[in-house]
Amino acid sequence: MLGLFVMQLALVIPAVRADQDAIKIGILHSLSGTMAISESVLKDTVLMLIADQNKKGGLLGRKLEPIVVDPASDWDVFAEKARELLTRDKVAVVFGCWTSASRKSVLPIFEQLNGLLFYPVQHEGEESSRNIFYTGAAPNQQAVPAVRYLMSKDGGEVR
Repeated sequence: MLGLFVMQLALVIPAVRADQDAIKIGILHSLSGTMAISESVLKDTVLMLIADQNKKGGLLGRKLEPIVVDPASDWDVFAEKARELLTRDKVAVVFGCWTSASRKSVLPIFEQLNGLLFYPVQHEGEESSRNIFYTGAAPNQQAVPAVRYLMSKDGGEVR
C-alpha cells in the first residue's frame, strides 16, 4: 500500500510549486460527529504512512506535510473544507471522505479547482471523475467473483 501511495503522489508532484519545502497532503476525514468512529482511524493511517515515508527521506527529497481538517460529519462542511485545502492550504492531493454523501459533496469542488482526491472505500459505480481515484471496489468488482465462486463446484455446497 505504501508503494502505491508513493507512486500516486509522484504523479501529482508537477502540480506542486518547486519553491515549496514540503509537499502538503490534505486529510479530509471526520474527527467529530457521527462518522468520527470510522474516519478517525483513516486519518491515523494516512498520518502513519506519511511519517513512515518521511523517515525514508520524503518524496523526491522533500518531506510530506499533512494538513488535517475536521469536516465534523457534515456533508456541506466537507465541501467547505475541501475548498480550503485546495485554495488556502495549496495541498498537492487529498485523502478523504468515507461516505458517498461526503464524496458527492466534494466532487464539484475537486473538478472546479482541478484537485485530486483519493477516496478509500467502495462506491456505487456509475460515477467517474478525472479528479477522484476510487480506490475501493465497485459492485461489479465484488459480484463477478462471488457469482463465479457460487457457480463453481465448491461454491454451491452447504457444509
